[in-house]
Amino acid sequence: MSLSQNLVLGIGLLYVTLLFAVAFVGDRRARAGRLGWLQSPLVYTLSISVYCTSWTFYGAVGSAARNGLEFATIYIGPTLVFVGWWLLLRKLVRIGRINGITSIADMVSSRYGKSASLAALVTIIALVGTTPYIALQLQAVTTSFQVIGNPVSEGLPGLPDAAPDFRMAFWIAAGMALFTILFGTRNIDAKERHHGVVAAIALEAIVKLLALVAVGALVMFGLSDGPAEVFARASPEMLHSADVFGPRWISLTLLSAAAIVCLPREFQVTVVENVDETHLRTASWLFPLYLFLLSLFVLPIAIGGLHLLPAGSDPDMFVLTLPMATGHESIALLAFLGGFSSATSMVIIACIALSTMLSNHIIMPIALRMKWVSVGPGGELRRFLLTSRRICICATLLLGFLYFRLSGNSAALASIGLIAFAGVAQVLPSLLGGLFWRQATARGAFAGLLSGAVLWAYTLFLPSFRGGFPMSADTIHEGPFAIAALRPHALFGLEGLDPLIHSLFWSLSVNTLLFVLVSLAREPSPLERLQSALFVDVFRTPAESTSALIRRSAPTYELSLLAHRILGADEARRLFEEAPADASGPGARAASVNDAFITRVERRLAGSVGAATARAMVSRVVTGETISLDELIRIADEAQQIRDYSHRIEEKSRQLETAARQLEEANERLTRLDRQKDDFLSQVSHEVRTPMASIRSFAEILLDSRDLPPSRAERFVRIIHDESIRLTRLVDSMLDLSVLERGDPPWHISRFDPELSLESAIRACEGLAARSGIRVLRGDRVRGAQVEADGDRLSQVLINLISNAIKYNDKADGIVRIDSRIAGDRYEIFVQDNGPGIPAEERERIFSEFLRGAAQARRPTPGAGLGLAISRQIMRRLGGSLTLERTDGEGATFRVALALADALSTSPGEGAPRA
Repeated sequence: MSLSQNLVLGIGLLYVTLLFAVAFVGDRRARAGRLGWLQSPLVYTLSISVYCTSWTFYGAVGSAARNGLEFATIYIGPTLVFVGWWLLLRKLVRIGRINGITSIADMVSSRYGKSASLAALVTIIALVGTTPYIALQLQAVTTSFQVIGNPVSEGLPGLPDAAPDFRMAFWIAAGMALFTILFGTRNIDAKERHHGVVAAIALEAIVKLLALVAVGALVMFGLSDGPAEVFARASPEMLHSADVFGPRWISLTLLSAAAIVCLPREFQVTVVENVDETHLRTASWLFPLYLFLLSLFVLPIAIGGLHLLPAGSDPDMFVLTLPMATGHESIALLAFLGGFSSATSMVIIACIALSTMLSNHIIMPIALRMKWVSVGPGGELRRFLLTSRRICICATLLLGFLYFRLSGNSAALASIGLIAFAGVAQVLPSLLGGLFWRQATARGAFAGLLSGAVLWAYTLFLPSFRGGFPMSADTIHEGPFAIAALRPHALFGLEGLDPLIHSLFWSLSVNTLLFVLVSLAREPSPLERLQSALFVDVFRTPAESTSALIRRSAPTYELSLLAHRILGADEARRLFEEAPADASGPGARAASVNDAFITRVERRLAGSVGAATARAMVSRVVTGETISLDELIRIADEAQQIRDYSHRIEEKSRQLETAARQLEEANERLTRLDRQKDDFLSQVSHEVRTPMASIRSFAEILLDSRDLPPSRAERFVRIIHDESIRLTRLVDSMLDLSVLERGDPPWHISRFDPELSLESAIRACEGLAARSGIRVLRGDRVRGAQVEADGDRLSQVLINLISNAIKYNDKADGIVRIDSRIAGDRYEIFVQDNGPGIPAEERERIFSEFLRGAAQARRPTPGAGLGLAISRQIMRRLGGSLTLERTDGEGATFRVALALADALSTSPGEGAPRA
C-alpha cells in the first residue's frame, strides 16, 4: 500500500494554505497593533529553529547512518553559542536594535565605517554560500515527494537511482517565491518585523519536531521493543566512531557555531526580527532543548533504517521510507510535512534576508551611481526598492534551482549543507573582530573576506559540481595546467586531509591572518574609530553620543524630500514633526537641522536601504560634514578609561580595606578615650568634692566656733581661699576647652612682639621653678619680630608648656631651655627639658583631651589632662601650631609657631644662656 501522489499533493497544498492563513492573520494582527503572542519569547525561539532545515531533518539521519555520532556536531555548535548568549548574541541584538541593522552585511558594513564595498562583498559571499543550501531544500522536497508517492510495487522507496524531477523542483521554487513575496516584501523597511512570516515559521518548527518524534517513537516502540533492542542492533562503528572529538568533529562544531550567527537567515530571525532583548534569556535554554529533542531519535531512526530496509536504501530518506515500508502511511505523511516545513521555512527566511542585502548593497548603489532612479520629486524610489527585492527573491531561488540542476543528485544532503556552512563562516573573523577589537579596519576585513571566499570557492564550492561546471574533473584531480600544488583538495601539497577540513584550514587561516595584518598595517579612519567605539563598547557608549562626534548640517527641505521618497509621506511627516523648532514651519525650505536629527534620519533610512546606502544618500544633501576629533579621541579612548576605572575600583577596594583598618583603630581609640573620660570624670568628681568638702568643713568650723584664736581662724580662711582658687582653676580649664571647641571665644587680635609674651611667661614660672629646683635657661632669642595674635592667649600657651616642663621634670639637675627663632616666614619658640620625656606610643595622643602622659600619672597630684589640648586649640585659632618635636635623647621639646606679620631679619641671642 502507498500514498497516491494526488493525495500527497492535495495535503501539501492544504498545509501551504494553512501557512498562508497563519501568516495572513499574523500580519493583520500586527498592523492592527494587536501583537500579543506574536512577540512572545516562545514564538521568537521557535523561529530560530529555521536553522533546522531539511539537512537536519533528513540529512542528520543520513549522516548518522554513514558516520555514526558525527551528526551531533551540528547541534553542539549552536547549543554552545546560545548557552553562552551573554557573550555574543546579546551584543549582536543590542547593536542591531540601536543602529537599525537590517542584515549580516549591514552589520559588518556599519562596523567598518559603513563601507559600501564591504557590504557588497559580504552580500556576494552570503548569496554564493546560500545557493547550495537552497538547492539542498529543493532536492529534499522533490526527492521526498517522489519517494512518498512511489508505489511499493514499482520498487522500494528511497533508492538512490531515481532521477530527480526538475520540473517539480522548479514549481516548488516558484511557490516558495510567491509566499516570500507576498509576506516578506510588503514594506521597504527591512527593519520592520515580519510577524506573519515568523508566526508561520514557528508553526513549521512545531510540525517538524512532532514529525521527527513520531517517526522516532515508531522505530523505538512500534518496530522494536524499546531503546535496548534498537541500540543492540547498532554496529560498534556507529556508536564508537574513531573520529569522535577528532579534527573533523572540531571543524564541524566550529562550522555549526559560526552558522548560527553568520547564516543570513539565522541573523534575520535572531537579530533583525528580535523585538525584545530579554527574549534571548528564554532562547538560551529553550532553543538548545529544542535541538536536543530534535536529535533524540536521529540514531534510532538511522539504526532502524539500516536494519529493516534493504541494502542500498538512501539513508537521507530513512525518515520517510521506514514508515512507508512498514505500512504506517499516516506517519510517513506527517514526516513528509515535517521535511517540507524544514525546507520551506529556511528558503523563505533566507530569501527575505538575501533580497534585502542584494537590494540595499548591490542594486541600490549601482542604481544611484548609474542614475537609474532619482531621489528628487519625480523619483520612484520606493517602488524601485520593492520591485528590486521581489526580483532578488526570484533570482535567489532561480540560482538555487540551477545549482540543484547542475550538481545533480549525487551529493548527500549533509555534504551540501557543509559547503554552505563553510562559505558563510568566512564572515566570522571580520564579525568577531569588529565586535571585540578596536583596531580592526575595513581594509583588513575586506582583504580577509575576499581571500577566504576565493579559497573556499576554489577548494570546496567549485569542486562540488563534480566536474560539471565550471571546473573540469581533470582540473579537480590534477590541478590547473596539471600543476599538482594547485589541486583544489591538496592545495600547496597539503594532502591526506578531509576536503572540508582542508578547505577550512586554508580559507579561515588566510582570512584571519590577512584581516589582522592589514588592520595593523594602517590606523583606522576617524569614522572607523567612531564605529568601533560604538560597537565594541555598545553597553557603555550611548548611541546619542554619535551626534556629538559628527558635525554636519542639512537643509530641512532636501532632507525631508529624501525621507518622503524612501519612507513615504506619512512616516516622513511623523519623523519631521519631531525636528528642531527652528527647522519647521513656513520657512522650513531654507532652514537646516542639527547633527542629532540628521543622525536620526540616517538611521531611519538605513532600516530601508541599509547603513552604507543611507549614508551615501544623506551625504548628498549634507553640507560641511566633519568629525570632532576631540570627542572622537574621548570615545576612542574609552577602553583606556575603562581600564583606568577598573584600576580605580581596585584602588578603592584597597582604600576601603585601609579605611576598615583605620575604623577599627579609631574604634579602639574611642574605646580607650571612653575609658579615659570615665577616669577623668572620676578624677574631676574627686577633685571637685575635695576642695568643696574642705571649704564646707572649715566654713562650718568658723561658723560654729566663736572663740577660735585669730591665728587659727586666719589659717582656716587661708585654706578656704586656696581651695577656692584650686576649684576655680579646674572649672576655668574645662570652660576654656569648651569655648575653644565651639570656636567663639573673645579674641583680642593685635600686632605685637611675641618676645614680650614669652618673657612674661618665663617670669610667671620662675617661682615654680625655684620651688622645684629646676633651672630655666634663656637660649637664642629673636629681636623685633612682629605677629598678629592675642598676647594673653599666647602667654597662656607658653605658661602651660613651661610649667609642664618644670612640674614633670624629676631630674636632680633639671633644666628647661627656651629658644626662639625665625624660620622662613614663621616665628618659632622651642621649650625643651631634660625630664623623662614622652614615650613613642603617646606622641600622637598627648594632645588629646583628658589624656595624661605617663609622667603625669606618676605625679602625686595629677592634672586633668586638658592643658595641652587647650594650648593646641588656642594655637590653631591663632593660625599657628603646637607640635611635639622628635628628639634622639631624653626629655621633650615642644615647638610653638606663628606666622610673621612682615618679613624680618634674625639676630643672634643674648649670648650665653643664663639662669
